[in-house]
Amino acid sequence: MSSATTAFEKCRAEGRAALVGYLPAGFPTVDGSIEAMKAMVDAGCDVIEVGLPYSDPVMDGPTIQAAAQQALEGGIRTRDVLRVVEAVAGTGVPTLVMTYWNPIERYGVETFAADLAGAGGAGLITPDITPDFGQDWIAAADAHDLDKVFLVAPSSTDARIAMTTAACRGFVYATAVMGVTGARTTTSDLAGPLVSRTRALSPSEGADLPVGVGLGVSNGDQAAEVASYADGVIVGSAFVRALLDHADDPSAGIAALRTLTEDLAEGVRRA
Repeated sequence: MSSATTAFEKCRAEGRAALVGYLPAGFPTVDGSIEAMKAMVDAGCDVIEVGLPYSDPVMDGPTIQAAAQQALEGGIRTRDVLRVVEAVAGTGVPTLVMTYWNPIERYGVETFAADLAGAGGAGLITPDITPDFGQDWIAAADAHDLDKVFLVAPSSTDARIAMTTAACRGFVYATAVMGVTGARTTTSDLAGPLVSRTRALSPSEGADLPVGVGLGVSNGDQAAEVASYADGVIVGSAFVRALLDHADDPSAGIAALRTLTEDLAEGVRRA
């Protein structure tokens, strides 16, 4: 088990941003998602986010919703998500779970933290719970030395950004698009100012807290643009789309995933 901080520090030493890749566990199947995430690691992802499929993904756009629904219809369970984490973490790349809060509360906060740590997971990204309402998770994560990745947005006040960064470990997730997730043809002009505010408002002891940006990046040029001001470039929908577009040919889907990852990895290195 290693913190995402390890990957960000390595990338900083190389003078570049980290590439953070997301896919839902169980999409297209449990074993298929393991194969896909390992391919992403081989092709250049520095950190992997494993999505825990949920029946009410209110923050996800149609691409990720479709993938999560396929995983749910395939019978994915939280224990399967942990199996995916264990397999991907075995590559040595920090592997976090990204999930809505309800499944964790249902599973049991302390039990999930212990099982995630036991599977080699680095931590948890919690898009719909904030530090002031996440004390149970913060305590469990601290007890098991897990990353706590909370979100900030362009609408976040200075006080909330300061509170959020103070509670984070691993990195802070700057979601620079107001709305649901999804690949976009252009990047947001809100992202750069949000990263600057987040860095300025991080507590002095957390001044080196990496800022990862998620805003619909779908190609190497966009990745290079975001990597010019952020510590991490977070990509999700574009990876999912690569598999959805080749649903009838899994091998072609993996090949497309590798090609996309290589393009994105070249972009963060070019910046």
